[in-house]
Amino acid sequence: MREAVASRTFHPEFRDIRLNQGIDGPAELPRVFIHTALRGTPATGATISIKSGGDLQSALDRVNCGDTVELQAGATFVGRFTFPARSCDDNQWIIVRTSAPDSALPPEGSRLTPCYAGVASLPGRPALNCATPAYVVAKLVMPISAVGPILFAPGANHYRFIGLEITRTVGTGIVYSLASATRDGEIHNIIFDRVWMHGSAHDETKRGVELAGARAVSVIDSFLTDFHCTALTGACTDAAAIAGGVGNPAGPFKIVNNFLEASGENVLFGGAPSETTPADIEIRQNHFFKPLTWMRGQPGHVSGREGNPFIVKNFIELKNAQRVLVEGNILENTWGGFSQKGYAIVLTPKNQASARRNVCPACMVTDVTIRYNTISHVGGGLQIANALSDNGAVALNGERYSIHDITIDDIDLEKYSGTGHLAEIETDRGAPLLRSVAIHHITAFPQSGLFTIGGNERTKMAAFSFENNLVTVGSSPVWSIGGGPANCAYYDKPLTTFTACFSEFSFTKNALIGTPSNYPVKAWPQGNAFPSNVNAVGFVNYHDGNGGDYRLLPSSPYKNAGTDGKDLGADVETIEVKTAGVY
Repeated sequence: MREAVASRTFHPEFRDIRLNQGIDGPAELPRVFIHTALRGTPATGATISIKSGGDLQSALDRVNCGDTVELQAGATFVGRFTFPARSCDDNQWIIVRTSAPDSALPPEGSRLTPCYAGVASLPGRPALNCATPAYVVAKLVMPISAVGPILFAPGANHYRFIGLEITRTVGTGIVYSLASATRDGEIHNIIFDRVWMHGSAHDETKRGVELAGARAVSVIDSFLTDFHCTALTGACTDAAAIAGGVGNPAGPFKIVNNFLEASGENVLFGGAPSETTPADIEIRQNHFFKPLTWMRGQPGHVSGREGNPFIVKNFIELKNAQRVLVEGNILENTWGGFSQKGYAIVLTPKNQASARRNVCPACMVTDVTIRYNTISHVGGGLQIANALSDNGAVALNGERYSIHDITIDDIDLEKYSGTGHLAEIETDRGAPLLRSVAIHHITAFPQSGLFTIGGNERTKMAAFSFENNLVTVGSSPVWSIGGGPANCAYYDKPLTTFTACFSEFSFTKNALIGTPSNYPVKAWPQGNAFPSNVNAVGFVNYHDGNGGDYRLLPSSPYKNAGTDGKDLGADVETIEVKTAGVY
């Protein structure tokens, strides 16, 4: 089967070239990257063929390192299948795949879509662009409310899944994750390659891939949909397509070239007990998406079985992670109205409270690089906060964030039930001090203001840098999150707030668009520009701040005007290269 519009394709050799390691601004980049080319996961043993109606578990019980388990294309295997531990190594993997030939699947490095499960379209999602849908995958189905259909035994390792549909039975209650290690198990060297993993339209399916207790796990070239928890009447709150950072994980993790859909967090690290922090996490070239049909009041609204909406939070939330690279992704549609405010990306280290205990004193978020992404249709941009748990407990650390060359448009506080701000910057009293946050070369159009800020003058946040950005400032450019005079941002004035809240900061060479008259130039740090409106900037096509071409015309006064000689705002040309084919 061929698709009319090709999916993004990486040459296998290109996919596994090590990215430039080292430092990006204040953040250390990942030190280790997982190699996932097929040539690097050989399986030279026997082929075990399972026909429709065959006993898959029996085959798994006798599988050896190097074997390939072929499931009949088009067949459905219902059950909770345990994948055993074997003493495998990098020279002998176990491959579990459809019996369809490679020629019937997308080529290595291309994303598998539901077209390969005979589905021409999914309501409320982007077009799949199928020429002729065909059912060439094999299907694994979880029949009950539990964890499955894929359950890894403690110590399971060196499994690669190719060309599968992994799902659940409709109407059987919550499924906690479709693929997970057994409780307290540790797994490693697992690759999900060209799979469609999904819940059902109205049921609660909490997780797609659960990374608890895992290291060296990759999800590549895959399609993950319909992960959601239901408000008020549901059995869960945080649905995620991929979740980790709990149960003593190690990393590295690779999440590349996927369609990722979940109501809570499309990707989540942290939020439960752990004594370790996963490191070296690569999140690249993914399409993050939430269907607007999940929003109450929208045409074709889809809800939980009792009619309550799904709990929506954000795209990426990090509560326990270090050395994370978020690059070349497209993120669309998130809103507030539940426990969060519609921010797209949330960096909030948390010693999570659970049953009156605090279960992750080692949790931290450090060395995060977010670059060359586009974010659209959101209630707010970034939430960066070191906060206490509900029980007042303290996480270990939260610092060194490099955020640059991203565009954020259609930020709307009413439409998406958010704050309408570009970023929240905060350190709670008693929490680890937020430091070394660099936000450079951003193009963004917040509706309400640039920042909401929280902190105190006695322990000021350190090393905050906001340079070379091209942003609207909204009606309240710099605002306090609350707390009265004890909050360093109490006076809601830019220069006053920055001086009171940060022991050191750089706020220069920004074009601050549409500054209100009650925020005159003297109220801001020196060295910035103040275009009266977007027409004075010289965008190629502003398009009302929604889906525009945000490159600068040659006549723009902000061409080559940065501290580094580059254009103010995001490097749109490089973003286009990094995100090419992600849709």
